[in-house]
Amino acid sequence: MHVKELFDLTGKVAIVTGGGRGLGQQIAEGFAEAGANVVVCSRRLEACQEVSEGLKKTGVDSLAIKCDVTDPEDVKNVVDLTLERFGRIDILVNNSGATWGALAEEMPLEAWKKVMDVNVTGTFLMSQTVGKVMLEQKSGKIINIASVAGLKGSNPDYMNAIGYNTSKGAVITFTKDLAVKWGPHGVYVNAIAPGFFPTKMSKGLLEKGGKGILQGTPLRKFGSDTDLKGVALFLAAPASDFITGDIVVVDGGAHAM
Repeated sequence: MHVKELFDLTGKVAIVTGGGRGLGQQIAEGFAEAGANVVVCSRRLEACQEVSEGLKKTGVDSLAIKCDVTDPEDVKNVVDLTLERFGRIDILVNNSGATWGALAEEMPLEAWKKVMDVNVTGTFLMSQTVGKVMLEQKSGKIINIASVAGLKGSNPDYMNAIGYNTSKGAVITFTKDLAVKWGPHGVYVNAIAPGFFPTKMSKGLLEKGGKGILQGTPLRKFGSDTDLKGVALFLAAPASDFITGDIVVVDGGAHAM
């Protein structure tokens, strides 16, 4: 297979949750540029519609669907509408996420539950529902968006979000276990663990501790609006056909320190 074919998604169908902004939008754009038809979903329909219209300008087809990933009916609706339009699902990116900043000893229970529900239960529900389609097809690639925060503790000088860290650790273990369960059936499950990217979710954190974070990052920079495109494309494309259960860290080398 020619190297260009290894990274070609022409005719593939991808669903990207949380695709209306930030990292999800970046990944959706990368898939469309590689030829995939992309379904963009999140709780903010207008943002998804804007992204979807932009994707169509690359020559692919796209749908924008309102979805709360913690709601089984919303999740089912996304899958049903995708199948109705495209007839199959080749790629799922579980990118929808939530966070809450608080000292561990003061973390409100309801906030803890919200973060775990979106980041863990949402990833489970989407994977389970889409996975049934992929298992029937005997093919598919699931990419979970974890975080370097799920790999280790975070310096409390700039990050107090124990619910977020815990949830991303759960996503990492979920990724590995599901890869083992579904690998024999042709379904790949991997995760990306991003470091610090300037997004709406991380804005306050970077304003408070950005200088210290950069000092702990060998490349001395934050992630850009293109730094996840290639990694996500690699995990979605034939180039990664002998990789499953892996966690790809994209953090400028911070995890090595």
